Amino acid sequence: MPEVTANGISIHYEEHGDPAGPPMLLIMGLGAQMTLWPIELVEALAARGFRVIRYDNRDIGLSHKFHGARAPGMVRQMLARRLLGLRLKVPYTLSDMAADGAALLDALGIERSHVVGASMGGMIAQLMAVEHGHRVLSLTSIFSTTGHPRLPPAEKPALQALTTRPASMEEEALVDHGIMLAHAIGSPGFRPDPDLLREKVTALVRRSVYPEGLVRQLAAIVDDGDRTRRLSSVTAPALVLHGEDDPLIKVECGHATAAAIPGARIMTFPGWGHDLPGELIEPIADAIAEHARTAVN
Repeated sequence: MPEVTANGISIHYEEHGDPAGPPMLLIMGLGAQMTLWPIELVEALAARGFRVIRYDNRDIGLSHKFHGARAPGMVRQMLARRLLGLRLKVPYTLSDMAADGAALLDALGIERSHVVGASMGGMIAQLMAVEHGHRVLSLTSIFSTTGHPRLPPAEKPALQALTTRPASMEEEALVDHGIMLAHAIGSPGFRPDPDLLREKVTALVRRSVYPEGLVRQLAAIVDDGDRTRRLSSVTAPALVLHGEDDPLIKVECGHATAAAIPGARIMTFPGWGHDLPGELIEPIADAIAEHARTAVN
């Protein structure tokens, strides 16, 4: 798998589609390797003419790890400090992660790209559009949020599943944990085939396991706080995609994101949770591709 040095760290990435096609950068979410972008979706976007690039965020997958760097306390402690208006001493910020995306484009010789982010990746994509707007042809934010503190919180079982550590680091326990998480945050209207889900989770576990990175990424999310005002400066055409039955980042968060970005459109799907089910690959690919094409016409 290709690797580049970008923004001072090593980033693993891969490309699909026509190298001469319009570039499209895919950014994954909290504690999620780039392979959580289903290959079916990647190939569907490539088949629509795009040069599709997906990569491991810092501190996850095969990209650079910040071994030994400490997050500033537990989640509740971090949230309490932010609600008091205090900044956190975090190992890195979401803005650093947005700069990673821009630096990866530099390393690949890409001046401007369509940018698509899911969950935390949507937050990073939003910040690329805010802080590196001249690099962003279009923005697609998928089941993400502005971070406004008054938006509905995650459902408790979903949040607990996301923040609970595996019972052990043995492969079987890690796979069982991944399957539990997939069920807790996944789409109630599109339940996965059990055997296929186990196969996919096993592949993820065998590729990389690094729970410490999730904690530091979560600290970066908490530290970034509310992006509502910053999003008013986005000039790239923006599309928001969100599931109407997302238990982790509620659909109201998607509506808030669309409302915060000038001219943004939102599309929601019933039965969709916080994953990318096979049944929605084609409509999601259609929506992203149409938005990207419209943005440059």
